[in-house]
Amino acid sequence: MNDIPDDVLKKAAAGDMESFEAVYNILSGFVYNVALRVVNNRQDAEEVTQEVFLTMSRKLKDFRFESSLKTWVYRITVNHALNYGRKASRGNNRSLEYDDEIQAAMAPNAVEAKIEKEYNDTVIEKLLGAVSPEQRACVVLRSVEGLSYKQIADILKVNINTVRTRLRRARETLFSLRKKVGYERV
Repeated sequence: MNDIPDDVLKKAAAGDMESFEAVYNILSGFVYNVALRVVNNRQDAEEVTQEVFLTMSRKLKDFRFESSLKTWVYRITVNHALNYGRKASRGNNRSLEYDDEIQAAMAPNAVEAKIEKEYNDTVIEKLLGAVSPEQRACVVLRSVEGLSYKQIADILKVNINTVRTRLRRARETLFSLRKKVGYERV
């Protein structure tokens, strides 16, 4: 994130496509990972990532270089992911996709470490799928990205006590569901 020189950002903000492509190349993995943790679905995360970069291409010219680019990108990504999650949950309640887990189970001679990682990823996806998108965003920003409560509140544009409440409720839900989802392997 800090690898983007100011002159490249300023050129991208002015409409230089090569500079914007450089910004995209640096930030796309980060944006995708944040989106994936919030929407909890790879295809949805790809959609959110595309939307984030479309928004960035339009709004980069309005970015004030005195504030943190990381916070700005987080805010755009989380807002798009939350909005996408709300639309998806209104339209239909999709069940989690298990394609990766099925492929891993069918692969002959799979390495045990890979199987364990995929198992853990599936458990995390199931657990995160049990909390609301707003709670999931707080958990991801705090536990995965390591942000402070204040940073999360700034990104989500909510009161810091709202962040604390969402995290507490999410943790309560996650701890109570951990055994039901199968965290303890049989």
